[in-house]
Order: sequence, then structure tokens, then C-alpha cells
Amino acid sequence: MLTDTEAADQATGPDDIRRRVRELLEAHDPASTPRLDFLRARFDAGLAWVHYPVGLGGLGAPRTLQPVADAELAAASAPANDPRRIGIGLGMAAPTILAFGTPQQQQRWLRPLWTGEEVWCQLFSEPGAGSDLAGLATRAVPATGNDDAPDGWRVSGQKVWTSMAHKARWAILVARTDPDVPKHAGLTYFACDMTAPGVEVRPLRQLTGEAEFNEVFLADVPIPDSDRLGAVGNGWRVAQTTLMNERVAIGGGTTPREGGMIAGPVATWRDQPGLRTPGLHDRLLRLWVDAEVARIAGARLRQQLAAGRPGPEGSAAKLVFARLNQEISAFEVELAAGDGLLYDDWTMTRPEGANFYGRGPGYRYLRARGNSIEGGTSEILRNIIAERVLGLPPEIRVDKDVPWKDLPR
Repeated sequence: MLTDTEAADQATGPDDIRRRVRELLEAHDPASTPRLDFLRARFDAGLAWVHYPVGLGGLGAPRTLQPVADAELAAASAPANDPRRIGIGLGMAAPTILAFGTPQQQQRWLRPLWTGEEVWCQLFSEPGAGSDLAGLATRAVPATGNDDAPDGWRVSGQKVWTSMAHKARWAILVARTDPDVPKHAGLTYFACDMTAPGVEVRPLRQLTGEAEFNEVFLADVPIPDSDRLGAVGNGWRVAQTTLMNERVAIGGGTTPREGGMIAGPVATWRDQPGLRTPGLHDRLLRLWVDAEVARIAGARLRQQLAAGRPGPEGSAAKLVFARLNQEISAFEVELAAGDGLLYDDWTMTRPEGANFYGRGPGYRYLRARGNSIEGGTSEILRNIIAERVLGLPPEIRVDKDVPWKDLPR
């Protein structure tokens, strides 16, 4: 078998990826290899993220070759790493760790993150800092050493809307380390051990009856300086990488034609000819076209990602995703007539992962209400598109140069 470096040099096309997959399958038969052992071997073979560097789950190959590896492994009935359960780690934490993490941090976190051994969550939003994330109040103060070269930190504050905090081993965390400078300048980015003393997770019950989200209280939580990502005071820049990837992860996912939210109403339409009135037909056709345009635009966005980091285009994808999900789910409830008012399984549950589609039309209608809030509100995303894509004048920000401690709260 080739070394990782030799494989990376040769991994320039689909045939090279297929050869690499065959070697993995020959050495680790999915039918007899324990699931976790196979996933670890896949990561070590560079087939987790083929575009990541050698030794970090990749081959340094073009990102467009990942579907080749995925298809070959799926055809061999190889186990998957359950992206639904570890989506925050895959879509947000991993790209940030790759961009800003030290080699030691990358080696420590990326492998168990990808295999699902360690679930990640996101400690960003606060009760008083949601859309205005830079206004957050959670404080990180040096525990030992000095402000310029701390040996560790103590973090106190409250975070909210934290998906999967009840399952997470690690969290990406933004905290304020300097209240004497403007709000964007005084932030620092950390990885927080969710098992550390002082971390308390409480469920937040949603419209659906589930507690997919949580609120997290941090009381003097110790974080070693070795778990800091990026420089002290550079947290806003690091967080932007996370946020851009989050919006792509939510709104730019891969779906087949008539997949995702549009699948339900299309199936109902085909199975129940009695529903086919001209008015409903026109509405369904418009939604189908919008969903197909969003799917194709998402494919183009992923092609752009292959050439570099995500940009503000991800905000547009996420904005469309939220609007379409809400319009389609409302249409599906209307198609179901009286049955659309039924809601199954109203119980307090703690899901293993985010589930946008869930059980029936009622669930999808209720769950879609959150799509325009999570990952950045639709109002904020419109501002980003206006300023960074269309080049329109930015909104007036009177607090831009005011020290955070002097801002009214």
C-alpha cells in the first residue's frame, strides 16, 4: 500500500480515489470490521475529507472528488459517520479547526470529530446577543499567568439555542476577553470541554415538543490556553469562518431532485389525484421550481467551495432554504386538509441530532419556523447579502468604535 504522501501525490482524479477506496475495503471488510474501526481506518486513509491535508483525514485532493469516494463506499455498504448527529462538528467546528487550529489541535480533535466519537456543539448566541453576536457578554479572564500570556482562562456567562449540547463532548465558544475595546475587537475563540466543572446544560422545549436546543450556563469554567483557537482578541475573525461554514452547512446541502422538503407535497400530489385543482397545481409548480433552482444553486455553491473558503453566497443559500421550507411545509399542511392539523407524538424528547423533516406534515410545519432564526436570522442575512454581495451602503452603526463596557444593555 502507498504511503499517505505518495497517495496524495497520485490522488488527482476519480480513478485514483477509486483505487484508494478499493485498498481500504480490501484491508477493512465492512461486513466484518467494527463500525468505529472502519471509520477510523477511512479517516487514516484520507477518505474522510479528500480535500483536507494528508494526516488530517484527507489527501490534499480537489473537493469535487469527495462524491466519488462516498459513492464507492456506499456501494460497498460501508458504515457512515451519522452526519445528522455530528453536523455541527463536521460543518462548523472542523473547518474552523483546520483554518485556525495548531497542528496539535488538529491532530487531537479532527479524527474523533469525524468518526463521531466526540460530538460538538456551538456556544455563540446569548439571551442578549443573538443577531448582534459581537455584543456577547460571556467573559473569559486569565486564570494564571498574565493578560498577555495566560496559562489558562476562567469563563462565565450564559449561552442559548445550543443544539446538541446535551450530547456534546466539546463546544466551539466565543467569549469576551477585553471589555475596554469595541465589541468586535475584544473577543477570543475557544474550544470548551463540556464535561469541565461549571458547565450546566438545560433543555429548551420547542414547538415540536422536542428539546433539540439547550441553554448552557458557564460558571467559572476552566479552559487551558492550549484550547484557544486564533490569537487573543481575534475571536471575531475566527467566528466569521464558523458562521460562513454554518450557513453553507444549513442551506447548501446536497439533495436529489425532488428531495428534501418538497418531497412530501410532490408524493401527496401524485398519490391523490383528487387534489389536482388548477390553483393548487400552480402553487405546487412554483414551489417545485423554486426548490429545483435552490438545489442547482447549492450545487454551484459547492463547486465554488472547492476553490476556497465559503463567502457571503452561503448566506443567500441559507436565506432561501428558510423561506422555502416554511412555504413548502405550509402548503403540505394545506394539502393534507383536516389531517394536516393532527400532530403525532407530542412528548418531551431529547433528539440524537437535528431533524428538519421529522415525522409528519405537522412536525415539518412547526420545525420550519426555526429555520429563519438558526444559523443567522433572515434579517441579518439580507443585510450581509446587501452589503457584501450587492455592494449597497451599510447600515449606520453608532456603536462601532465605542468600548463594549460603555454600550447600553
